Formats: sequence, structure tokens, C-alpha cells
Amino acid sequence: MHDAVAELVHDGDTVAIEGFTHLICFAAGHEIIRQRRRDLTLARMTPDVIYDQMIGAGVAEALIFSWLGNPGVGSLHAVRRRIEDRDPGPLRIEEYSHFGMVCRYVAGAANLPFFPIRSYYESDIPVANPKIVPMTSPYDDDDQVYAVPPLRPDVGVVHAQRADAEGDAQIWGLLGCQKEVAFASKRTIVVVEEIVDEDVIRRDPNRTVIPGAVVDAVVEEPLGCHPSFAQGYYDRDNEFYLEWDRIARDRDTLEAWLKEWVYDLGSHREYVEKFGDAHWDALRPEPALSGEVDYGRYA
Repeated sequence: MHDAVAELVHDGDTVAIEGFTHLICFAAGHEIIRQRRRDLTLARMTPDVIYDQMIGAGVAEALIFSWLGNPGVGSLHAVRRRIEDRDPGPLRIEEYSHFGMVCRYVAGAANLPFFPIRSYYESDIPVANPKIVPMTSPYDDDDQVYAVPPLRPDVGVVHAQRADAEGDAQIWGLLGCQKEVAFASKRTIVVVEEIVDEDVIRRDPNRTVIPGAVVDAVVEEPLGCHPSFAQGYYDRDNEFYLEWDRIARDRDTLEAWLKEWVYDLGSHREYVEKFGDAHWDALRPEPALSGEVDYGRYA
């Protein structure tokens, strides 16, 4: 992870760490904090605790998003301080609907100049965001829609359950915009619970969401999504999300947490070891196998 971030993430980049509740790569965010990147624009459909940590650590000058909060708990307090109080400095924000962000990623992945979208009809978001532009259909003068610009992050970070060494990545469970981000980004980092042989990927091709052709780095980082979860590997750590509300409310408490759990550790492996085996054992699910599919062998 250290090498991937050092080589591919630069000051001033637009960085997207995607994953819809599931497979959010906290380990990559922590390494970006640890390497003290600055002036980043962070993009994400649902900025949750990882972006609160990164913004609290001072890595970002802007946020592109579609829903903001600590899931099931409430506010992201480090983000609120930056927006409402400019503490310790202002944070530029660019807000869209969920579908608006999806369309931005799709346009970036497909190399389109814009993407038309209906969901801003009678919405007040275009008033707040001048990048959401009304347009008339070229086929019907009475049909007005809105256009959103493509989003092409400098770096996209996607977590998956497994990949081969070439970056062919397989995901099962909840899926967000990981595929679109991988295709839209100029540089893509795939982080996985385990790197497997190419034969494993070939035997189960329907799970392959991201092809290695668009991947620049593959990182094996077990438990890299905590406190998010990886289907089949470990559960979501809800207690952590609840505790984060208390930690982030006070800037000094947040800075103390960052020092203990990010800056004073050399890697995500040390973060895992610091929690201890009992913590991870409590998050591991019971097996729930999904059968083998016979594709047939042909001459």
C-alpha cells in the first residue's frame, strides 16, 4: 500500500475511494493520511467516516459528493467544522444527487462530454451547483433535462474480495460504482483481501467486475476495509461507527485518534495487530456457500 500511494497519489489530485457501504478501503485512506498528501479533491458518492478522517487530517481542499454523513449515526463532525466554521480552514464542496454522481462516473468511464439526467426536475440542487446545467433535448424542444459533467479522477481506489496479480478483480455482495470508477480514473489502485492464481479468476469469470487492463497497482491488504466490511470475510464494525461520533466531535480527540491509529503506525498490518485477534474473530461470519456452477468442458 505504501508503494502504491507513493507512486500513484500526488498532491492536488482528485481521488475517489468508492464502495457502497461495502468494500470501502479505509487502509488506502489511512496511507494517504500517513504520507501527508495535501490539496486533494476527494470524490465519493457517500463520504462517510473515511473521508471524515482524511479531511480531519488535512489532506483535502475540496469534496465532491452526493450524500454526507456517518451511516446510521449522524453528522461527520470534521467535515462540518470545515464547512460551517472554516475550522481550521474552508472546504470547497460540490453536491449532486446519488444518480447525478453515478452519471458523472459513467460519463467519465465512457469518455462522454456530459451525461443527461432527469432526476433534477423541480430540484433545488442545480441552484446550488452551477455545474448541473439545464439543456433541451435535441429531439424534442419541449423536453428539458439537466446535464452533469464527466468525473475522471486522477486516482480511483477500489477494494475487492480477490484479484489475480494482473488486477482482474472479483466482487460479490453489495456493489456500488467501483467498475465505473476504475474505468473513469487515470490511475486505478485495486486493493484486495487476497491475491489468487489466475486459474481461480478464470474458473469464475462472472464475478470479475474490473479487468486488469485498467489497473495500475494491485495491493493485498487483508481487513483493509475496517470498519466497513467485505462480504464473506468480515462483518461491518457498527460499534466503531458509533464510537467515531464521539471521537470526531472534538478536534483534539480526533487528532489524538489519528496519531494513535494512523501516524504512529507504519502500515495497515500494524493497525490490524493493534486491534487484536479477538476483535477480528468477533467480526468473522459463519460460512454460507453459494454452490459451484458447471460451465461444461468443451473440446
